[in-house]
Amino acid sequence: MNYILFDGTVRDNLLPFTYTRPVADIRIGILTIREKWEKYLGNTTTTITEEYLSEKYPMVEMPENVLINSSFLPNKSLVERIEDLQENQAIFYGEEVVAFFTSDKQDEVDFTTYEQLEFDGDVLRIEHTWDIFSKNGEALQADFDLITEGRKSQPISDTNRLINPENIFLEEGASVEFCILNATDGPIYIGENAQIWEGALIRGAFALCNNATVKMGGKMYGATTVGPYSKVAGEVSNAVIFGYSSKGHEGYLGNAVLGEWCNIGADSNNSNLKNNYAKVRLWNYATEKFEQTGLQFCGLMMGDHSKTAINTMLNTGTVVGVNVNIYVPGFPRNFIPSFSWGGASGFSTYLPKKAFEAAKVMMARRGVEFDDQEARILEHVFESTKKWRKY
Repeated sequence: MNYILFDGTVRDNLLPFTYTRPVADIRIGILTIREKWEKYLGNTTTTITEEYLSEKYPMVEMPENVLINSSFLPNKSLVERIEDLQENQAIFYGEEVVAFFTSDKQDEVDFTTYEQLEFDGDVLRIEHTWDIFSKNGEALQADFDLITEGRKSQPISDTNRLINPENIFLEEGASVEFCILNATDGPIYIGENAQIWEGALIRGAFALCNNATVKMGGKMYGATTVGPYSKVAGEVSNAVIFGYSSKGHEGYLGNAVLGEWCNIGADSNNSNLKNNYAKVRLWNYATEKFEQTGLQFCGLMMGDHSKTAINTMLNTGTVVGVNVNIYVPGFPRNFIPSFSWGGASGFSTYLPKKAFEAAKVMMARRGVEFDDQEARILEHVFESTKKWRKY
């Protein structure tokens, strides 16, 4: 069967992260949503997404296709229902379509002509940016169970102090020495060739993906995910870092999500709790206003290629777009549009030419090329976010 993942109705709610990727390529838990579906289905997937992203994330259509809403995370019972789908059948969860079987002959999909099947089991769904960190513990446990089922961890060095070692899993090439790992409140997963340097304190649930690093003395609280090739230090709590990003020095990052190719400067901190303990509001691109999250703890949402200078201070519930450079003292406002340059004293436009020069250098350091395809995506983001830049 040919499986196609589509963005669904929540794509704009998940900006700025979906400016540069489909919903399917958001990381939550250990794996991206796409990686979860492909592991459950035993099959590759393609994508229906925004036109400007489709060159990088193409869609392959075949005579028979099952389309899956990427905002839903797979589990055994949901996957079984999807694998049983027949032509002109659709699975719904409440009012939202989860998956449907279609053919390449259908020009339009009219669900009134489909047999509508209700899924009433438990399912994890990502509908808002803050769901990525607030639901990360549940997703991480599910991924840990999926990845480690029937497998045995690599040996863990006896220089470490372990609590609940049966809930700790090291992949081949992982290195951990002279650290404390406490898996009482959730699993600890260390990916291939990942490193935890001496003196780190790790409290689950925690995932360190392949080739990522926790530097000396790092304090990691659950439920936290550090994506591939990322580097972290200081204090990190209930955060998700997609990949290729660095928070390599002291400072606090909590109840936060970082995209790819971000850099948090030394001694930068984000607030995750208001002084009056009120519920946090967060900028929503879909409604173009600040929306109530219902959360008391909510820190930073930062899109791809954004950076802070040393000693940057960020307010509770701050949303930073794509290719933002924050570098002056004080607390900047809590919504910073994409391609902005500055800080509390004001911003100017961060022109693509300058932004791309920095991206090329940063990506080359990790052996990744900044190519024309990536440039076209970011140029589209620059144009589509002009209305929020008043400078």
